[in-house]
Amino acid sequence: MHKIIIRLSLSLLPPEKAIYVFVVIIKTLFKIPLFKKVTQQIYTVNSPALERQLFGLHFKNPIGLAAGFDKNACFYNEFSNFGFGFIEIGTVTPKPQPGNPKPRLFFLPKDKALINRMGFNNDGVLKVVENLKKRKTDIVIGGNIGKNKFTPNEKAAEDYLKCFNELFMYVDYFVVNVSSPNTPNLRKLQNKKPLTDLLNRLQQENNQKSKRKPILLKISLDLNHQQLDDIIEIVKETKIDGVIATNTTTNRYRLITHHKVVNKIGGGGLSGKPIFKNSTEVIKYLKRKSKNAFPVIGVGGITSPQDALEKINAGADLVQIYTGFVYEGPALVKKINKLLLKKFNS
Repeated sequence: MHKIIIRLSLSLLPPEKAIYVFVVIIKTLFKIPLFKKVTQQIYTVNSPALERQLFGLHFKNPIGLAAGFDKNACFYNEFSNFGFGFIEIGTVTPKPQPGNPKPRLFFLPKDKALINRMGFNNDGVLKVVENLKKRKTDIVIGGNIGKNKFTPNEKAAEDYLKCFNELFMYVDYFVVNVSSPNTPNLRKLQNKKPLTDLLNRLQQENNQKSKRKPILLKISLDLNHQQLDDIIEIVKETKIDGVIATNTTTNRYRLITHHKVVNKIGGGGLSGKPIFKNSTEVIKYLKRKSKNAFPVIGVGGITSPQDALEKINAGADLVQIYTGFVYEGPALVKKINKLLLKKFNS
C-alpha cells in the first residue's frame, strides 16, 4: 500500500494529497471486521526483551511514529495496530491554522527523502482533544506542542501553556517543538534564555498537577556544538525529562536528486535518509557530553532496521520514524523490532 503513495504522488496526486488518501484508505479498511486483528497479527512483534521503561512510562517496544504524520490525532487508533510502541501526535497549536501555502510537501524518491514546509497546519488544540477522547489504544501517545504563526515569541509561552493544559489529560508525554524551520522566528526560541524561560514555565505548571507528565524538547539538526552544550545545560537546569534529536534541516547535503530540482522546490525542512548520519552524531554528542544524564529519542533518516539499530547503539533510548514509514510502510516497524529482538536475545 505504501508504494501507492509514491506512485500517486509522482503521477496523479501531489504528495500531501497522496498521503492523505493513503491514511483515509487505512482508516476505512479498519472498519472491516477482523481487519484490525489480522493487521496486528501481521505487524506486531511482542516480547519482554523489546519493552522499555522511560520517564515513568511503559513502552511495548522502542519504535515510535514521529510527530507530523497524525497532526490532528485522527489516525493514531488505526496506526497503533502497525506494531508501534508509541505514537506522537501534532504539532498542535492553540488556534487552528492552515499552515503555509501549497504545494508544501515534496518527495525526493532517489534520496528516500522529503522536503516539507507545512507550517504547523492543524485544527487547533480543542479539536485535537475531541479526537483524543476517542482513544482506543493502550500504547503510549505523545503530544507535540507549538505556537501559532502570528504569536510573537515574547508571548510564545502562553501558547505552549494553553496546549499543555488542554492536552494534559489525554496524552502520556509532551514534546516542546521549537525547532521547526517552517514557522517564522520559531527557532529563535532555542536560544538559551528564551528556551530556559519557556521550559521553566511549563515545568512550574507541570509540578502543580496532581501527577506530573514527562516533558521532552525536540531540537534542530542545525545546532552547533556550543548550542548543543547549551541544550545540555538547559535540560539539567529545568529538569525536563529528555530530548528528541532531531528535527529536519534546512541544509541540502548528500542529495542525489539534481540540484535544479531541489532549488525549484525551495525552502523547507529536509528529512529522510540524507540526514541520518548527522542526526545520529547529535545523539552521540548529547550522550557523551552529558554523561548520559537524560534520555534521548532518536529520529532522523531511519529507513532500514540497521539504521534504527545504529541510532540505539549511538545512545538513543527510543527511536521514531516518519519519512522511512512513508517510503517503506508498516513493514519497516516489524523489521526493526525483529532485528532488535534478535540482537537483544543474542
